[in-house]
Amino acid sequence: MAFDFKKEYKEFYLPKNKPEIVSVPKANYIAVRGKGNPNEEGGAYKTAIGVLYAVAYTLKMSYKTDYRIEGFYEYVVPPLEGFWWQEGISGMDYNAKETFNWISVIRLPEFVTPKDFKWAVDTASEKKKMDCSSAEFLTVEEGLCVQMMHLGPFDDEPASVALMDEFIAANGYENDFESGRLHHEIYMSDARKVPPERWKTVIRHPIRKAAHHV
Repeated sequence: MAFDFKKEYKEFYLPKNKPEIVSVPKANYIAVRGKGNPNEEGGAYKTAIGVLYAVAYTLKMSYKTDYRIEGFYEYVVPPLEGFWWQEGISGMDYNAKETFNWISVIRLPEFVTPKDFKWAVDTASEKKKMDCSSAEFLTVEEGLCVQMMHLGPFDDEPASVALMDEFIAANGYENDFESGRLHHEIYMSDARKVPPERWKTVIRHPIRKAAHHV
């Protein structure tokens, strides 16, 4: 059986649709950074997703090439994720999507080294005839967070975020976006195949102990 991050790390990919507090360990990602409305046809976001998947599948299928990755095991490509922010705004303003900054990511298995990553970027660029040089090897340690499974369209996320904010306040925590930690989404549905009302998105926010609780 191929290793499946969603099944092996259920607590990070399949939370309940009510808020919970988690401590998220360090993970490596394929990452592409950009700005602008993710819904724009032919825009930067759609291009970034193409690059991410090109590199992800090159690594996944590397065992069928002459290139050997030490410690390789077969695995399912993890779901698409994104870190999002807007300048000067704590949280997200969903009515101003053109001001979004984003880092789109796909998680990497632990055995992939920066050297393997570079091989995959070069190979994907050559094989798929597309420039994958925007992809970077990114390590993120999220640490203490609140998360929940959001059901429905992205534009309805503020309702879930409000529940998360209420929950952390009641438990002596506060949001911690100021330290450069970001609004994080994990897309558990294929938006091309599933209607928006059935979309499942993990929303995760960085938190810390509230000042008055210290």
